[in-house]
Amino acid sequence: MKILVGCEESQAVTKEFDKLGHDVRSCDLQPCSGGRPDLHIQGDIFHVLHSQKYIIGLDLFIAHPYCTFSANSSNRWLISKTEKDGYTWDGKIGRFVNRERWEKMEEGAVFFRSLWNTNCERTCLENPVIHKYALRIIGVRPTQIIQPWQFGHGEIKTTCLWLKGLPKLQPTDIVEGREQKIWKMPPSADRAKLRSKTYPGIAKAMAVQWGGSMIINNAG
Repeated sequence: MKILVGCEESQAVTKEFDKLGHDVRSCDLQPCSGGRPDLHIQGDIFHVLHSQKYIIGLDLFIAHPYCTFSANSSNRWLISKTEKDGYTWDGKIGRFVNRERWEKMEEGAVFFRSLWNTNCERTCLENPVIHKYALRIIGVRPTQIIQPWQFGHGEIKTTCLWLKGLPKLQPTDIVEGREQKIWKMPPSADRAKLRSKTYPGIAKAMAVQWGGSMIINNAG
């Protein structure tokens, strides 16, 4: 299968599909940190999607759009019930809004929607829980919600999957433990990057369940 994993510098998902022998590449504006530069395209995801290699014949597209201003956890920095510095009243929303953050949220939601509308029959977009303002722009609710503890990691990180032409991901190893390690992560320069990394158990499940013989046989 020809597979493209967008917005992934960690290469967690990419390397799992590579283990199964697929023609897979990660793509991100940043250099890869997964140790496989030979499988990485550093550049704009839409330039890659519209290139001659990928505009026709892409069997599977997976992406992890940036969610700094769309995630539900960012809502408290986006709007306010009371007036404060940096926030202006928005009559349509009925709240005080941080206009700079709001514009970045809209930009991110449009980016997500554009990825979802990519011309690929089998698509998965992964994000945390998205607040209602971004969802209105995206226009599509998630297909499935998963947790790391369903795939061998005793932690909580609510993850939403938007699926098109793919079966829901089935749990592979339900384990004890419900620690919120990601939420408790201390501030650092790499915090956002670390929080966004895909758990190995989830990445492996994607590769095995979506890159297995059933999907391969139906790819054509």
